[in-house]
Amino acid sequence: MKETILNHEDLLDMLDSLLREPEGFWDSFYSDRSKGVPFFVNKPDESLAGYFNGGMLKPGKVLEMGSGPGRNAIYFAENGCEVDAIDLSEESLRWAKERADERGVRVNFIHSNLFRFQFEENTYDIVYDSGCFHHIAPHRRMNYIEMVQKALKPGGYFALTCFVEGGKWGGSDITDWEVYRQRSLNGGLGFTEEKLKTIFSDFEVIDIRRMKNADEDAPVFGVSGLWAGLFKKK
Repeated sequence: MKETILNHEDLLDMLDSLLREPEGFWDSFYSDRSKGVPFFVNKPDESLAGYFNGGMLKPGKVLEMGSGPGRNAIYFAENGCEVDAIDLSEESLRWAKERADERGVRVNFIHSNLFRFQFEENTYDIVYDSGCFHHIAPHRRMNYIEMVQKALKPGGYFALTCFVEGGKWGGSDITDWEVYRQRSLNGGLGFTEEKLKTIFSDFEVIDIRRMKNADEDAPVFGVSGLWAGLFKKK
């Protein structure tokens, strides 16, 4: 009975098993902190800092989806936000907690599968995603959008960074159908501006642009191979 599909959730779980990197993969990925992964730096996204500095985002209750080593969650906390930060990897959360302690800020780090996370609807002023969305398989995309919609308060903001199609750091240009022919996301899906606007058509588009490159000595993280987007719940 274990592999019998009896309902829609069983079908999604089966498709997950074909495509999703398991928890052990991400624990291994984050276990070597010295490798040259660009976003391992302890700096916030330049777009996030820009939204705050420009007054587009203000302190409030934040949900970060796929928080990794915690760099953006810590930035939110340092700017007066109450932060719930979810990640699938215990190893990344361990690193994030160490960083938060070093900076003297409180973040509620949560070890959870994104689609198993329980929350009260209309709770968050901001939902933030830096690098999680392009690892979401197409069959889970509707669940993802529904989660963001439910999590946000009316008029709340959703911001993300994700791979540009064919970008330097990743961004597969295959179609959603081809994902299942190949049984692979090819390291992460890439997007065009038009596709992002189509996928998030239920939101008001505030900003979609290429992330700005940031120098190594800059106080923010930025590479042009990522999109930066800011949307508002209608």
